[in-house]
Amino acid sequence: MTWIACELHTHTLHSDGRQTLRELAEGAAKLGFGAIALTDHNTMSGLAGKADIEREFGLTIIPGMEWTTFYGHMVTIGLSEFADWRQAGRSDIDRGIAEVHRLGGIAGLAHPFRIGSPACTGCFWEYEVGDWNAVDYVEVWSGTFPSIKTDNRRAFGLWTDKLNEGYRIAATSGRDWHAQEETDEPVSVTYLEIEDEGGESGAASAASPDSGAAEPSRFGAETQPEEVGRGASSAAALAETRLIEALRQGRVSVTIGPLLTMALESGGELWSVGSSVPARVSARAASAAPTSDVPASVGSQGEEAADSVEAAAIRVKLSLDFSVRRGLWTLDDQVFKLKLHSNLGEELSLDAPFKAARPEEVGVGAAESRKALLERGALPAAPGVGTAEEPLRLDLEAELPTPAADSPRSWLRAELWGTARGAYTRIAFTNAVYFEHEEGKNRL
Repeated sequence: MTWIACELHTHTLHSDGRQTLRELAEGAAKLGFGAIALTDHNTMSGLAGKADIEREFGLTIIPGMEWTTFYGHMVTIGLSEFADWRQAGRSDIDRGIAEVHRLGGIAGLAHPFRIGSPACTGCFWEYEVGDWNAVDYVEVWSGTFPSIKTDNRRAFGLWTDKLNEGYRIAATSGRDWHAQEETDEPVSVTYLEIEDEGGESGAASAASPDSGAAEPSRFGAETQPEEVGRGASSAAALAETRLIEALRQGRVSVTIGPLLTMALESGGELWSVGSSVPARVSARAASAAPTSDVPASVGSQGEEAADSVEAAAIRVKLSLDFSVRRGLWTLDDQVFKLKLHSNLGEELSLDAPFKAARPEEVGVGAAESRKALLERGALPAAPGVGTAEEPLRLDLEAELPTPAADSPRSWLRAELWGTARGAYTRIAFTNAVYFEHEEGKNRL
C-alpha cells in the first residue's frame, strides 16, 4: 500500500480561480502533491488538456466539480461526466448525491460551516440530508492553517457526531485553492492510501515498514495500464480509480505536517483505517480481559492465562512519518501528544517526541533524499530512526482498554496534537477504524 499526498479542492479560470490548470498542476507539484482534484464551480470545462499536463508534471488530476448552489457547496470528484446540479432542491440533495454515484463519483460536504450569505452565497450548508449513509465525506479542514479556524472546528464536530450516530463517513481537507499566491501559513494535505498492483489489503500493509508516502513521479511510474479513461492514458485512469476508491473506503489521513497512520492488531490480524474489526475480535478481547475481583493466577497456569489475554487483546500501532514532503512544512521541537479518540471519548494519550532539522543544519533543497542528508550528518538523530535507508519515523504501540459491556466501542481514530505557530492545535488525524457488533448494526 502507498500513501499519496492529495489536494482535493481546487479552482481555475474556468470558474472563479485565477490560474490555469497548468499553473495549478505546477504549483501542486512544487508543494509535493501526487494528485489533485479539479473542482471548478458547476463546470468541468477546465479539464481540457488534462492528460498532457499530467504527463508534464508527473501527477494525477482527478476530474471533479463543486456543486455551487444557494443551499450549500458539495464537492464531487471522480465523475465520468457532468452531473446537473440544478436538479437538486434544498430538501432532496439525496437525489443529487445518487446521480453523482451513478456517474461513478463520490460526494462530500464542502466547508459546511463557512459564513454564508451575503458574504459567501451558499457557502454555509443548508441542504437537508435525508440519508447520511449516502454522504461519502466531509471537508472538515478548509483553507490554510485550517485546524485553528472556528468553522473547521464545527465541521470536525459534525463529522464526529455522525460517527457517533453510527455513520461511516470519511473526513478530508481542502485548501479551496484559487490562485498561485505565496503563503506562510501551514498547508494541509489529504493522504489517500492506494492499493498496490497486487491488491494488497490495507490491513496487511498498515504496519509494514515498507509502506509509506510516494513521490508524485514515482506514483505515476508505478501505475500499470489496466483501464482507459476519457482523454487520459490507461495508467492515469487507473490512478484515478485507486484514489477515488481509497477515499470512498475511508483510507485517509490528514495533516499539516507528518503523516500519521494507525492500524489495530489482535491475534495476528491487522485492520487499518477505513476497515472494520469483526465482532468476534472485540468479544474475544472482552472475554479474556481480567476483572478486578478475580485474583491473578500464579504458576504455569497463570502464565498460560496471561498469554491468552495478551493474544486476545487489541493493540494499536501508530506511526509518524516525518520524511513526507521534506522541507515543505515546519514544526518546532516539542513532545507531541498522540491521542486516541472514539465514541467513548479520549481513550489514550501517548507522548511523541520530535526534533526538527534546522534549516542551517540541512542547507539543501527539499529534493535531496533523506539518505543523502543522513549520510552527510545534516539531520539530527531522533527516536524511531533506523538506518540511512529508512525514512525518519516514530513508531508507537499500546494496548486498547477494554470498554464496558454496556458501552461498546464503535469507532476509533488517532489525532496528533502539538504547537504550530504558537497555537496548541490538532496537527494531524486519521480517519476511523470501525468495530462490528454482534447485532451487525453500525449505522442508523
